[in-house]
Amino acid sequence: MKKIIQAPKATKKPKELKIHNDLRIDNYYWLNDKDNPEVIDYLNAENDYTESLLGHTEAFQKDLFEEMKGRIKEDDATVPYKLNGYWYLTRYEKGKDYPIYSRKKESLTAPEEVLFDCNEMAKNHAYFNLGGIAISPDNTLASFSTDTVSRRQYTIQIKNLETGEIYPDKIKNTTGASTWANDNNTLFYTMKDDVTLRSEKILKHKLHTNSNEDVVVFHEEDETFNTFVYKTKSKKFIVIGSSSTLSSEYRILNANTPDADFKIFQKRTKDLEYSIAHYDDSFYIIANADGATNFKILKTDERLTGKKYWQEFMAHRSGVLIEDIEIFKNYMVVNERENGLNKLRIMSCNKKEDYYLPFNSETYTAYIGNNPDFDSDTLRYGFNSLTSPSAVLEYNFNTKATEVKKEQEVLGGKFQKEHYTSERIWATARDGVKVPISLVYKKSTKLDGSSPLLQYAYGSYGSTIDPSFSTIRLSLLDRGFIYAIAHIRGGEYLGRHWYEKGKLLTKKNTFTDFIDCSKHLINLKYTSTNHLYAYGGSAGGLLMGAIINMNPELYHGILAAVPFVDVVTTMLDDTIPLTTGEYDEWGNPNNKEYYDYMKSYSPYDNVVDKDYPHMLVTTGLHDSQVQYWEPVKWVAKLRDMKTDSNKLLLHTDMDSGHGGASGRFESLKEVAMEYAFLLDLEGINA
Repeated sequence: MKKIIQAPKATKKPKELKIHNDLRIDNYYWLNDKDNPEVIDYLNAENDYTESLLGHTEAFQKDLFEEMKGRIKEDDATVPYKLNGYWYLTRYEKGKDYPIYSRKKESLTAPEEVLFDCNEMAKNHAYFNLGGIAISPDNTLASFSTDTVSRRQYTIQIKNLETGEIYPDKIKNTTGASTWANDNNTLFYTMKDDVTLRSEKILKHKLHTNSNEDVVVFHEEDETFNTFVYKTKSKKFIVIGSSSTLSSEYRILNANTPDADFKIFQKRTKDLEYSIAHYDDSFYIIANADGATNFKILKTDERLTGKKYWQEFMAHRSGVLIEDIEIFKNYMVVNERENGLNKLRIMSCNKKEDYYLPFNSETYTAYIGNNPDFDSDTLRYGFNSLTSPSAVLEYNFNTKATEVKKEQEVLGGKFQKEHYTSERIWATARDGVKVPISLVYKKSTKLDGSSPLLQYAYGSYGSTIDPSFSTIRLSLLDRGFIYAIAHIRGGEYLGRHWYEKGKLLTKKNTFTDFIDCSKHLINLKYTSTNHLYAYGGSAGGLLMGAIINMNPELYHGILAAVPFVDVVTTMLDDTIPLTTGEYDEWGNPNNKEYYDYMKSYSPYDNVVDKDYPHMLVTTGLHDSQVQYWEPVKWVAKLRDMKTDSNKLLLHTDMDSGHGGASGRFESLKEVAMEYAFLLDLEGINA
C-alpha cells in the first residue's frame, strides 16, 4: 500500500480577465502552459496524490481490469462486408492490443491479405490510432492515416497493396479521412488549421507528387463551419460538405473528372440543415426545410439541385425524427426516432410495402449498419439493449427473414441475460416536462433506497445517448449497482425540440433535468443521497460541474472525465481548438447576454466555499477537444475552496488526449480506477 501524501496546492498567480465591464480574477490561468516545468510538476504531484489515496485499491483495480478484460473475446473479428470484389474484415489476435485490417478476394475462403497490422505500427508509440482507410477504385492502393499524439491531427500516407510499399510522401495535420477520385490517381482530403484544429480546407493530391504542391479546392473561411469530403455510395460524385450547428452546404463534382470545378448543391442558408444521398439519376435530401423541425425527405434530379427543385418524398411528422436513410435498388430504409426509440422503416420503391422491423423493448439501440452495395437484397443492421449483447443482423427484403450474423460473446462464464432487468421510467422536471430515464440492474438488487446507483448523461450538441449493452458495466451491476441513463434536454432523444430546449439561453434545462431525475430516483427508492453517484465526460463533464455547484448534497460521488468546465474563458479564446464552431451551441460570450448567462453556470466560475461530493476528475495532457488545463484549474480551485474532507482526485494521462489510451485493453485500466473509486466509497473491495 502506498503512503498517503499531502494534497498538492497550486500556487495562486492572479490574472485579471475583463470584458463587458465585468472583472474576473483567475488565480490558476498560468496552468495552461504545458511547456512550463512548474505545470508538469504540479500535474505529476496530483497524479502522485491520486495514486496514494487509491493505493489501497491497487490490487482491486488489477482484479477489476482482469475481470473486464476477461469478458472480452481477444481473438475476435467483425462480420465481413463485400466492397468492389473484396471481403473486408477487422480482427484481433489474442494478447494483442490493436486491430488487424485485412481482405479476401471474391470469397471468404480466399487467402487473407493483411492491409494493416496496427500492433506492428503502434510499436515505439505511447499512443497510436489508425484513422481512415480508403481503397482506390482499382483496389491497388490504400490511403491511410495515423495519429501518434492523440490530438486528432492525422498524417495521411499511401500504401501500394500489390507491392506493400508505403510511398514516402506524408500529408500532415489532416482529419484523417480521404477520398479517391475514379482515376485512381487523385486523392481529396481535409486539412486542419494548425492552431484551432478547425477542419478548414479541402485539398487535392496527385499520386507521386509532393504534398507541398497539393491544390486547395475549397477553403471554408467561416470560422463557425467545418468542412469534410467524401464519395457518394453510387461512386459517381465527390462531395464537399460544410456544416455548423445550424446550417449546412454541399458541393458536388463528378468523380470521373477530378480536375473540374465543384458545383454548389444548395447554398448555405441560416437555419437550413440538410444532407444528401445519391442513387441512379437523383439525389435524396434529408432537410429541415420549410419548418420541418424533425426533418423530412425530399428528392431532386442530379442536374437540378437547388432547393427550389426539391420535391417532397416523405413528409415531416412532428413526433418523428428522421436521422438517416439507406438506399437500395428496390428499397429505402429510414432510421427514425419516435418517443425516444429507434425505428427502422422499410419502404419499397414501388410503394407497395411500408413497414417497421419489430423491436420489443424500451431500452434498446438499433441502427443501420454497413451496406455498401445498392444491389443487395439484404439490410445489415445492428441491435443491442441494456441486457442483450450487441448483434449484427441481416434482414432479407424478399423473404422477410432475419439472420444473426454475429452476437457479441461475453466470456467468463458468469453472464446470463435473464439475471438482469431493464426499464424506462419518466421523471417530472421542475417546469412540468417529462424526462425519460433508462435503468438496468441485476434482478437481485434491492430497490429500497440502499443500493448504489450511477447516473450518467451527456446532454449537448443534440447527441443522443441510446441505451446500449456494456460488458464493462457488468462489474458494477454484479456488485449491486444500478445504472441509469438520464435522457435530458440537450440531446435529441425526444426529437429536435429536445435539443433546442437544452442549448444557448436554455442550457440550464440540461442541468436541472439531471438534478430532477436524481431526485426522482431517490423518491422512488432506487437509491439515496448516500449512495447516488453521477458520471459525465467532456460536455457531460460540464454537466457534472454544474450539478455539484447547484445541488452537491444529492451526490455521494462524482466521476468527471475530460470535463469542459471553464466555459467562459474558453469560449472567449478563439485560438483554442473548436471554439468558434461552438457559438451556436453555447453562445458567443462577446455578446453580453450570452456572457452573463454562460457565467451564471460555468462550473469553474461558480465554485464557492461549501461542501462538495467525493470526486475523481480525469484528463489527458494532449486533449484537443477539452484542453487539459480546464479540469486542472477546476480541481485547483475546488481544492482551495471546498469546506469538506471528501476525496478530490485528479488523474492526468500524460500520454493521451480526449479519447484516453489507444490500446484495446489499456483504456480499461482507467475504467478500473474509476470503478474502484466508486466501489471503495461503498465499502466494496472485492
